[in-house]
Formats: sequence, structure tokens, C-alpha cells
Amino acid sequence: MTARIQFFPLGNADTLRLDLADGRKILVDYAAMRNGDGDEDKRCDLPAELLRDLRNEGRDYFDAVCITHTDADHCKGFSEFFWLEHAAIYQTDDRIKIKELWVPAAAILEENLENDARIVRAEARHRLREGRDVRVFSRPERLKKWLEDEGLDFEERKHLIVDAGKLVPGYSKDGPEAVEFFVHCPFGWRQDENTVVDRNEDSIVMHATFREGSTESRLLLASDANHETLSQIVQTTREHGNEERLRWDIMKLPHHCSYLSLSPERGEDVTEPAPNVKWLFEDQREGASCIVSPSWPIPTKGSDEDRDNQPPHRQAANYHRRVSGQCDGEFEVTMEKPSKANPKPFAYKVTAQGIAPVLGAPMVSSTAAGSTPKAG
Repeated sequence: MTARIQFFPLGNADTLRLDLADGRKILVDYAAMRNGDGDEDKRCDLPAELLRDLRNEGRDYFDAVCITHTDADHCKGFSEFFWLEHAAIYQTDDRIKIKELWVPAAAILEENLENDARIVRAEARHRLREGRDVRVFSRPERLKKWLEDEGLDFEERKHLIVDAGKLVPGYSKDGPEAVEFFVHCPFGWRQDENTVVDRNEDSIVMHATFREGSTESRLLLASDANHETLSQIVQTTREHGNEERLRWDIMKLPHHCSYLSLSPERGEDVTEPAPNVKWLFEDQREGASCIVSPSWPIPTKGSDEDRDNQPPHRQAANYHRRVSGQCDGEFEVTMEKPSKANPKPFAYKVTAQGIAPVLGAPMVSSTAAGSTPKAG
């Protein structure tokens, strides 16, 4: 079976699905943003799209659901779509089950949450209390006090915690699933030093390496990280000699094409990235690679949207278009593909020749498995 990476046009919101070579399905974020059936709302009907795919496969579950952080644009509708273990009200037959829930530590520890974020927290806490069917991304010691305050044995649940710099258990590029997930964020030092949770910067950032034949293809899932967090990821990765963990053929662009994921300064026409971010976007990018921006269409210069502080930012998009052109790559916007008038979910497949758009020509090259990593 060919692995696929499916993107969903949801405005400024994130959801993607990974269909693995062994048939497993992983959902990264869930944001049901469409607010009606009218033609005015061009965002896709996420529940309908996901249900159609699951029913075609004869299943009522995802093998894993990763909520990278609990902002609404990453978990809206979670309480309406999923069969949840912590309360019977969420256990009707029409709901979709989650075999394993992945969350950052902030989703366990943050107080004063509302709406779907609160439900994500309740479900994650319940599973952690039960000691099963959950992965919490954090330095283990970060959760130790919470577990002790709950009267729970830390050592019995330590195996459910995945620290930065580690692989997610249960996945291997040498196994039938043909993929491994390397965790870049949340940072342990950041969680230990900060008493206030910053959801974007305490979110899950992962690097997936797929293997098909003798070829490895890489996907970087950057959540909503800003330039400071991306710079720290680069610095930490290079200090440990793990530059290959930041090579990429396809990137889920952070924070809906915000300039703040590149630099503290927007720029007049082009956002120029901070040095470490520049290295990530230019030196670590493979030829003919693709950036996907989960966002509204890029605004035109001088428009009302262009003057808005909210992403997507034209200046950031201009940078991504420029560097994409330099490497024969692509810059895709979810709400512009296949057209602004009629955006549809779209996918890439992992082939022995690299990453290829479904129903499109293959993108050239990833790297041969076992080849020498690019120098930092």
C-alpha cells in the first residue's frame, strides 16, 4: 500500500491525515471550521470527508489522533466527532474512536480551558490516569508532580511520555508501516522554566521519515511554531548532530503563513527569515520539494486582508514562493487548491521516486535510504 499525506482546506486551521503503508491512519489535528452548507463558506466539510474515507475502509476509528495544541483552529469540533472514554455522553454509535491520543503536556496541565480544548484535556487526563491509549509529548519530569498530585504512580506511566529528541514508539521505517516520527518539540527546558503555558510554543513539532523501496522521504509537521521556537529547534538539532532530522521534502507550514514563523519583522514586500530559520527553509529543503500553507488565500497588496495583522501574510508568502522557485519546488495554499472558487482536499503519495501529488506528476527526488546527510 502506498502511504499518503492528505490536506484539508479549512481556512486558517489545521487538519491532515496520514495513511500509512500498513493501513494505519493517523489524524494530525481536527478543526471542523465550516459553519454551514451555503456556497459562501468554501471550507471543506471535514467530518463528512473523514467519515467517507473511514466508511470506504470499513472502519470506525483512527489508529492515532494527534492534537498538536488546544487552540480552536486545531481542535474545534473534537467533542462532537469522536467517541471519548471519559464520559458516556460522548459514546454514541455514530462517533469515531481513537485508538491512541497524542497530546502535548500543555493539554494535560493547562487550566481554565474552554469548549473543545477542555474536552481534549479531559480525555487526555482520563487516559493518562488509566495508564493506556495515550502519548503525552513532554519531558517525563514535567508530568511527575501532576501524576503524584493525582495519586498515580509515575513509573507505571512513564512509558506513555515521549520527550523531544526521541522517536514515537510503535512506528519504524523498517517495519510494515514504513515510517518513523521524531519529536522536536515541546522542549523540556522550556516547560520546566515557564510557569505560563504558551500553546503555540509548547505544541507538538514532529519530523516523519517514510521509506519506500530504497528511498526515504521526509515530512516536517511544524504546528504553529514561531521563529524563536524554530530557531531553537535548529540550534538544538545541530548541536546534537541530527541535521538529517530537519531535512524535508514536504512541510506543513507553521501558523498559516504568518511572518512570525520566519522573523520578528514582517517586511515591506518580503519577510526575510532569521538565520536559523533561513537554514531550515533553504539549506534543509530537498529539490522539487513542497510547502503547504493551511490558510486562507494569500492577500493581494493593498487589500483589506493585506492590512490585517492576522495571517496569511503576503510578505511571508513572497519569501516562500521565492525559495520554492529557486529549488524547482512548490508553494501550495489549501484554500487555493485546486482553485480559490472550489477548494477540495488534496493529497501527496510516498513513492520509490519521492513525494508525488496524487493525480499529478511525481516530484523529483528525496534521498536514497542510508545516504550521507546534508552538512549543516
